[in-house]
Amino acid sequence: MAHYDLSPMNQPVLYSFRRCPYAIRARLALRCAGVPYELREVALRNKPADMLALSPKGTVPVLRLPDGQVLEQSLDIMRWALSQADPQGWLTHAPLDEMLELIDLNDRQFKPLLDRYKYPERHPDQHRDCYRQQAMDTMLLTLNQRLLRHRHLCASNPCLADMAIVPFVRQFAQVDREWWDACELLALRHWLNALTSSELFEAVMAKPDGN
Repeated sequence: MAHYDLSPMNQPVLYSFRRCPYAIRARLALRCAGVPYELREVALRNKPADMLALSPKGTVPVLRLPDGQVLEQSLDIMRWALSQADPQGWLTHAPLDEMLELIDLNDRQFKPLLDRYKYPERHPDQHRDCYRQQAMDTMLLTLNQRLLRHRHLCASNPCLADMAIVPFVRQFAQVDREWWDACELLALRHWLNALTSSELFEAVMAKPDGN
């Protein structure tokens, strides 16, 4: 994959929203890789015309590369950033197929249940607790079992899967913090606390200047 001159006048532009888990995972990879970029924080109710011109789907993150190429999917942004530099070995600590399988489970099955759990008024066909249990059965119990075997999801060190999934587990935990802090998922709770209290995570969650 091509490497770029990322001097200040030739940096990628990232359209992002601070709390969006997809945007968080993209920022984590860019910062880990040491890729300098221009951050453009997006107001989701007033999306900028220049972003929509690049990506009519209208969701963040969107990364415009120096050659004009546009990356519209968060996982593509992560893998591009880590192709520039991977100092923590996120792509090498575990088999890529295993990591991508976990991320796909998160994106295709867990995320829709998370949305239903977070916004049960939009999905009144079931009680919120039902969505929570489905999320547990689909994803969270599996993650917790993995973490009983090693410190991170696929190995002893963080990998692509950890960093792609942690923003979504964080969002799940915030829906009902009292329940989360008392739930049976002890290994998963420790993993979440460790990753979200790291210098890297705190750096990408800092509020942009002027916000």
